[in-house]
Formats: sequence, C-alpha cells, structure tokens
Amino acid sequence: MAEKELLQLCGTVEEVIFRNSTNGYTVMTIMNHGVTATAVGNMASVNVGDELKLIGGWKNHAVYGEQFAFECYEQALPTGAEGILKYLSSGAVKGIGRASAKRIVETFGDKALEIMQNEPQRIAEIKGISKEKAQALSEELKKTFGMRQMMLELGGYQISAQEAVKIWKVFGSQAVDLINENPYILCTEGVGIEFQRADSIAARLKKSAENEYRIRAGLAYVLSQNTRNGHTCLPRDVVIKVSARFLMLSEELVESTVKAMVLDGSLIQHKVDEKEFLFLPPLYRSESYTAERLYIMQQFPPEEITGVRAALEEFEAKQNIEYAELQKQAIMQALSGGLLILTGGPGTGKTTTLNAIISLYRQCGLTVYLAAPTGRAAQRMSEVTGHSAKTIHRLLEVEWDKNDRPVFKRNERNMLDCDALIIDELSMVDAALFEGVMRALPLGCRLIMVGDSDQLPSVGAGNVLGELIASGQIPVVELTEIFRQSMQSLIVTNAHRIVQGTMPEVTRTDSDFFFISCSDREQIAKKITELCSVRLPRTYGYSAFDDIQVLCPGRKGELGVAKINERLQNVLNPVTENVTEVKAEHGTFRTGDKVMQIKNNYDIVWTKQDGTPGTGIFNGDIGRISLIDKKSKMLYVQFDERTAEYDFETLNNLELAYATTVHKSQGNEFNAVLIPMHSVPQQLCYRNLLYTAVTRAKKILILVGEISSMKNMVMNQKKTMRYSGLKSLLREYTEKQ
Repeated sequence: MAEKELLQLCGTVEEVIFRNSTNGYTVMTIMNHGVTATAVGNMASVNVGDELKLIGGWKNHAVYGEQFAFECYEQALPTGAEGILKYLSSGAVKGIGRASAKRIVETFGDKALEIMQNEPQRIAEIKGISKEKAQALSEELKKTFGMRQMMLELGGYQISAQEAVKIWKVFGSQAVDLINENPYILCTEGVGIEFQRADSIAARLKKSAENEYRIRAGLAYVLSQNTRNGHTCLPRDVVIKVSARFLMLSEELVESTVKAMVLDGSLIQHKVDEKEFLFLPPLYRSESYTAERLYIMQQFPPEEITGVRAALEEFEAKQNIEYAELQKQAIMQALSGGLLILTGGPGTGKTTTLNAIISLYRQCGLTVYLAAPTGRAAQRMSEVTGHSAKTIHRLLEVEWDKNDRPVFKRNERNMLDCDALIIDELSMVDAALFEGVMRALPLGCRLIMVGDSDQLPSVGAGNVLGELIASGQIPVVELTEIFRQSMQSLIVTNAHRIVQGTMPEVTRTDSDFFFISCSDREQIAKKITELCSVRLPRTYGYSAFDDIQVLCPGRKGELGVAKINERLQNVLNPVTENVTEVKAEHGTFRTGDKVMQIKNNYDIVWTKQDGTPGTGIFNGDIGRISLIDKKSKMLYVQFDERTAEYDFETLNNLELAYATTVHKSQGNEFNAVLIPMHSVPQQLCYRNLLYTAVTRAKKILILVGEISSMKNMVMNQKKTMRYSGLKSLLREYTEKQ
C-alpha cells in the first residue's frame, strides 16, 4: 500500500477556534499568503500571531468543510514588529495586555522578544513595568517557548503532541534533560508511556541495557502488567525470574536492583503465607489500610441492639415468613455485630435475608445506605430491596484528577453519615475501591457485604471477597440450602453443579436450561442469530432488545462480541432509508441500536420523562439509541426512564450490546441468555466464567456449541487463583494483639 503524501502549510495563526487543554487538540485558522485555512491537530500550545509550518494533509469534514489535518509542526518566534505586536496583544504571554504590548514593540521593534528573553532588565525602562514584572514576563516567555522546543525535540522520539502535553505538565521545562538522562521516567503515572517505547528511546540514546533506571522500570512494569491479571503482588522469586527474562539480563543483576528498590520504598516486600512477595506501593497501601481498618472496626463495634431474637421473631410473624436456620443466623449477626459477609449461590435466599436485615435496621432507627459496584447492579439492588441504592463511586462522591484517576470526596475527613452500609456484588469490588469504602466508613458503622465468591473476581487488582472469607477473621454466613421453588429451575441447580465441578444436566428439554449441540462456528452464529431474532420472540414473546442477551466468553473471533454484534445488528436493525447511522471508535451506530456504556462517566447529562435532569451514566448500563442528529453532532440514548445526551466526541463511551462479554454482564440479569460454546480461548476457559454467565439468566438459558468446550470450562478451576496480601495482612493485625 502506498504511503500517503505529506503536505506543508505555512502561515500565521489568525484565530484559535477551539482548544482542549488536556490533550492539546486544536482547531485554528491560518493565514497563508493572504488566504485563510482551517487547521486541526494536537499541539502543546498555540497563540494568535504564532508562525507555524504544519505537516499533514487536506481532508473534507462533512460539517465544517475543508480542513488541513496536521500530524506534526514546527513553531517559530514571530518576526517583524507587526507579528510580534499581534502575538503579544493576543495574551500569549501572561501579564502583557494590548497597551503594554504596544509600548514594548514601539520601544524595541523587531528585537522585542529577543530582549524580553535575554535582557529583561531593559523592559523595565518602559514606564509602568517594574524590574520584578520585567523578570516575570521574561520567565513566562521562556516557559512558553521552552514547551515548544521540548515538543520539537521529543518529536524525534515519535512522541505525540498529546503525550508531550502530559510530559510538560509532569516535568516542566526540565523534561528533555530528564528524559535524556532517564528515558524510563516516561513510564511514570501521569505520562503512562509503555515500557517498550521508553526502552526504544533509551536504545537510541545509547543507554546500557544494564543501567539501573532500566531495571527499575522493568521490575515496575512486570508488577504493573500483572495487576491486569488481578494480582496485587507477586512472589519475589517469580518477579526476579520473569523480569530477568523480560529484560534479558542476569537474575543476580535484577535481584540487586530489587534490594535497592525495597530499601528506598520503590517496592514493598512483605511475607505472605511464609513466602516473600513484592508489591507496588499503592496496592500495598490499599490492602494494608483495609486490613487495619477492618481490625479496628472489630475492636470498636457499634452499639449493641438489644432484644435481637425477639425482634426477629416478631418480624417473622408480621411478614408471615419463617426463615431457614442459616438465614436467621445471618440476620442475628447483622443485628448484634458490626461486620458480616453474606454469601451463597442462586436460589439460596440472599435477597430475602438482606431485605429482613434492612427492614430490622430501619425499624431500629438506623440510617442505612445501599451500594453496588456498577450502575446496573445498584439498579437491581434497588428493585429487589425496594430501597434506593447507589454505585460505590457515587456514594463516595467521586471526582477525577488530572491523570483521570478517581478521587473520593468522602474519606477520613468527610465520612459517610450512615449507621449501616450494605454493599452488594462484593466479588466485583477491587482492592483500591474497597480501600475507598474503608476510608469513608465511620467507626461504629455496621458493614454488611453481600456477594457470591464463585463468580468472576473484580476486573481490577485484588480478590476482596475471596480473601476476606479465607482470612477467617470476618463473620461469614454462607447460605447453602436451595429453596424448593428454586429447585424447580435447572438454571439454579446446574449453576450449583458447575461450582462443584460437576457437568450440568443438559438432556432435559422441559425446564429453563437448554444445550443445542453444534460443532461449526458459522452454524453456531447463525443459530444464535435465529434464536434472538425469531424463535425466542415468537415462542415466548421476548424482545431481542429488552429481554434477550448474548454473552460471549471473549471479544475476538467468529463467536466473539464484535462479530456477533455485527450479525445481530444487521438482522435486528438493518440499514434502511429511515435509519440514521454514524461511525464511531467501537463500530457503526444506528438509530434503534442496543448499546452499552463501557466506562463510568459522571458528566453525561440525562433527562427523565417527567423533565427531571441529572448526570452520570455507568459502566454496564444498557439502552437504545433514540436519535442521531448529524447536524448538531449529538446522539441520544434511552436508558430506562432517562434519555442521555452524547456529543460525537464521547461516542467512545458506547459499544453495541446485542452481545457482550461475561465480564461486562456482571451485576446484570436478563430474562433469556444465549452463550456460544466453541473452542473457548484458553485464557477464558475456566469454571467461574461459565458460572457467572449461567447465573445472569432469570428465565431461560441456551448454550449453543460443543459439549467438550463446556466440559473444559467446568473442569478448569485454575483461573480463580490471584496473588493478594489482604488475607495475610488481616491475620497479622489480629495476631499482633
């Protein structure tokens, strides 16, 4: 394929139409030989009067017409008195307005900027400008052009303008010198350039492969990459072996660097189950703080509620219900103690037990908050309890820092004002988020944690629910009895068989769990499409948009999320004259499409049907596109009673949702679930992924594919293993006392 031809556009900036200060994306007009052109692209800074050489190509925007899209640029100081006056008058240099710009240029002419940079004392000769102000103006000018010079130098390392903006914010005017000394600082938080790219820059700078900066960055990279697999820590010997192989260095050299990093606190070494482990400091702090706080909560329990047994008996009589023994045990523990983990599989009565706890808490005059890790999980919690629930992020009043990390307004200095907090779907909560909960929880507040430890663990690092249960330090009630009405469901009984490592019953055709045998990928995809579009809607009256959900083990391949979504979109919502569509990062969206929000976004504006406004759409929320307005570049999605507004720049928040991954489905339930089963990728072929998928179905579950694939998943329990220090740390705090 021939490379596209790169063109040049030279000229002076006439107007800055739009600028995103976070990523440097800029829309501006350039005067080129008396002709004005619109240019778009990323750059560190820009001001009216700047003289630029842009390198890129012309494109035709559907709304804004012809634009020059530049990929890189060169920036020079304005030349000539007229250009300098225009530049200084634009406010490019903080502290200089139109009047002072005019006086400076009238006094020094073409040499005004040169004198400002190199001889600031002469600027003080001008009436109204003190020596101190002259020096400040000089520093401001140097800073502006220092950033530009930095961008030009970093451009040689294939660092984009957007990345350069981040680098400048973190390292300032010393950035180039610091990078030349240690390119691996680019891997630090706030910049986030991949280790391999920093390694490439180091090679171009002829840095030794054995230099300590490289080994330190490599060790941090290995640990950081493994947080994506859910590990908060790794065995010390494993880290050394893996890092040595990754860096292609001796284990002795890597080990000596580990010792140095442990000494200066760059890594934390801690013994877990009699074996030395290494942590990145933030994750060690998360797990250590959580362990300490839970221990303190047990030492200072909430005020005891008297007459617990009598209150429960009275409640049973009033509700005309008799709880099972384990349910009673859980309710009693929640009322008499301050901490409880309530766990159990489907059909074991978790919701019934939880409703009793909430009712009795409120009966005792306690202020009770309910929370869950995702929007859909919080919504479902509200539906089954009849009480309002929030996402944990919203409960903790999240804000986002300049590096797009969550910062909670609720913390040790601004705690939650509740007497009891109930968290559902705890298996989905990672170590860092749970630390946030612990920091905001007032002493004496009851904490009830509800979850199914056999489901998939959190996407983020940690295994909070599993570690707390395994520690033996927190009261746990596991509901094991499947109630009679639930015993009628093959979904429920097969889910329990999967957990036990036993193959599900697949021969029955008179219940709610079905297996359709099929060995060809194309036929499986066709069968799922037919079930969604024809058979289930015709037989049960189910809507392909509201009731049916396809859950894929993975994203790639013929039976992955992307391909299945494409098939279903073309059948369920095909292109017609009346359907508007727009292309976005994650595919093409059409009016009427089923879509999912794939990240928490607390800024998206929505309006309820009664006109009530609000903000915030959350990861996992599913809705339908009600309108695409190309003229205003807006897209509207109906999420239950709310209509959310997306400008075209935020469409990367959405993806098609006819099919989704099992991970994305956590916290949701659907009337009918379809699962393709064929050559499941090894990294996804494990028991709790299948169990989680099965337990998303409320009324009908259909698996289509090979029985051998299901068997492989049922028999594989390895994936659930995660390295974490929480269990060990919690035991340590208890044993120290």
